[in-house]
Amino acid sequence: MGRAFLVVMDSVGIGGAPDAGAYFNGDVPDTGANTLGHIAAACEAGEAEEGRSGPLHMPVLGALGLGAVMGQCDGGTGLYGRGQEVSRGKDTPSGHWEIAGLPVPFDWHYFVDKVDSFPPEVVEAACRAAGTDGILGNEHASGTEIIVRLGEAHMQTGWPICYTSADSVFQIAAHEEAFGLERLYAMCAALAPTLHAMKVGRVIARPFVGEVGAFQRTGNRRDFAYEPPAPTLLDWAFDAGRSTHTIGKISDIFAGRGVSNVWKGPDRDLMGYLADAVADAGDGSLIFANFVEFDSLYGHRRDVSGYARHLEWFDGAIAPVLDALRPDDLMILTADHGNDPTWVAPITRGNGFRSLQRGRIRAMWACAPLRISAPRSRPIWGWRRGARGRVSYERPAKGRVTPAPGRGGAACVYPWHGRRKGRRSLADFPRGRKL
Repeated sequence: MGRAFLVVMDSVGIGGAPDAGAYFNGDVPDTGANTLGHIAAACEAGEAEEGRSGPLHMPVLGALGLGAVMGQCDGGTGLYGRGQEVSRGKDTPSGHWEIAGLPVPFDWHYFVDKVDSFPPEVVEAACRAAGTDGILGNEHASGTEIIVRLGEAHMQTGWPICYTSADSVFQIAAHEEAFGLERLYAMCAALAPTLHAMKVGRVIARPFVGEVGAFQRTGNRRDFAYEPPAPTLLDWAFDAGRSTHTIGKISDIFAGRGVSNVWKGPDRDLMGYLADAVADAGDGSLIFANFVEFDSLYGHRRDVSGYARHLEWFDGAIAPVLDALRPDDLMILTADHGNDPTWVAPITRGNGFRSLQRGRIRAMWACAPLRISAPRSRPIWGWRRGARGRVSYERPAKGRVTPAPGRGGAACVYPWHGRRKGRRSLADFPRGRKL
């Protein structure tokens, strides 16, 4: 029995979504944002030369059809395409929940004011949870910048540093030793129900260590996420008796539900864990991974060169992982949202690419997030195009795919064995046709 590997390259969007004009960073709409396209253009123009040089070099994903998705060549060796997200967000939970079969059924709450971002009742709740007379920050900020600016005051007063961003988040930075790591976690846990009731997606613990002038965030981040209101791919696999392994922040995003094992760390460690899972995970396992540093280290910090370096590192590092897949395995590489580092502010409404690897057959699928289910012994992948060109999903029942209601009908992709000749795109597969 094969295994399924679902790998999220956090924020690696391709092109602006058709509804990007409805989403804003301050007064500026997301219209025109293009994470991967603008990074590639900057590399081509010699504007991303720190630690690397020349045009963006991604031969592995490029061979799968990434260039075709970006409109830079005629095709690739596999399946490729892209579509519009259904959920009305441009953040981590919206993208990941929808990838796992649950489009977000409500609008998230965002703290839109750049300063004095939190209402008085939230500030009071944060103070109660921390056991302090006040908080520091209360603004939109970069997590690394704010600990440099307010870290000394934090050490002197003992007040937590609270900030937000374009995401639906309430982030709390505190020193692991001076404030206490477990105390930080306890504060987040106490505050999370209040914020979740407001439809704030995540309360995030952001611990750091070091002395004044040399503060550094640690790998002990923990997300206290809004629990998905309905079952997701992880629940379906877990309830069916499959082993479910999460790599990176996936377990936090899904509030720990439907998860057998968790591995965390920096992206380079996570790639090692992914390689270990390809080598050792049991038959029928689901491995769900997130590589966050595209977003956290480079997108939010508007670091075009760093983002390009990380793309090129990932492209090289994933190659031996793909080659190690078993013949019946399935790997999908995808993105949850965009974060164009050339844009005016972090997090943009963009199309994420989808890359699919089935055994030794390499394919690119760039639809909007799709639902995966594994009835009986084989996974089935289904998508349908709904009203206004959006893409939504139907969960197959009893191992069969049936046409989904709505305009445009349905299409489906079944598992296959052996190698196919020639290029294949989504247009090659009409309703119900086997590969």
